[in-house]
Amino acid sequence: MKKRIIAGLCALACMVSLVACGSGSAGASDSDVAYIKDKGTLVVGITDFAPMDYKNDSGEWIGFDADMATKIASSMGVKVEFVEIDWDNKILELENKSIDVVWNGMTLTDEVKNAMECTKPYLNNAQVVVVSADKAASVTDTASASALKYAVEAGEDNGFNYTSVSSQSDAVMEVAAGTSDACIIDLLMAGAMVGEGTSYPDLVTTSVQLTSEEYGVGCRKGSDLAAYINDQFKSLYADGTINSIAEIYGVQYAILAQ
Repeated sequence: MKKRIIAGLCALACMVSLVACGSGSAGASDSDVAYIKDKGTLVVGITDFAPMDYKNDSGEWIGFDADMATKIASSMGVKVEFVEIDWDNKILELENKSIDVVWNGMTLTDEVKNAMECTKPYLNNAQVVVVSADKAASVTDTASASALKYAVEAGEDNGFNYTSVSSQSDAVMEVAAGTSDACIIDLLMAGAMVGEGTSYPDLVTTSVQLTSEEYGVGCRKGSDLAAYINDQFKSLYADGTINSIAEIYGVQYAILAQ
């Protein structure tokens, strides 16, 4: 009996030892930064959303977010891989490790911040009023803007006199054609679409902003990757890299200081 008790205690001790060792291994693998470096790829979840993430004529993903993600991957010594995701499933994609980050002009809503480990905001976005250059001087506030006839993307309603169109791009075309006085689109999209050097040089973005929101990068809850990206943002902001990339895509005025 005594021998059996001693043997049982030895077996139990071995089991405890194995569990402890196993727990130690799990703890060591909790670092997302280490996980990404080990597999050699930073997998970025995106949608097609210019000027943040979109494909060039060669089929390569470019854009402000795409270029920044490539910089961060390079700093980690890994390759970057872009994966188009169903935006409604972005949290599940992170949790399943189908992707490592959500990096696609993502608004830092309470829902997002509760479900993900998010970086500090890096860009400011807003809904802005775009008009032809000859009308810009007369549109300075919400009151003057309310007198115009608008084209807006379906589903958007700001209480103005408007016609619904299928996309923000179509809304811009309505203003260019003169069938609407103005349109309401994203500030970042306006920077890439209207004004000097764009396809609509005779259209301008007014100072009227109807809403405001901040963009951030989403990582798995509790991930150390968010802090790593924050540190990189700070360095890339300080050396002017962020501004240089932003100027390529016309979003330099939306950068938030790091």
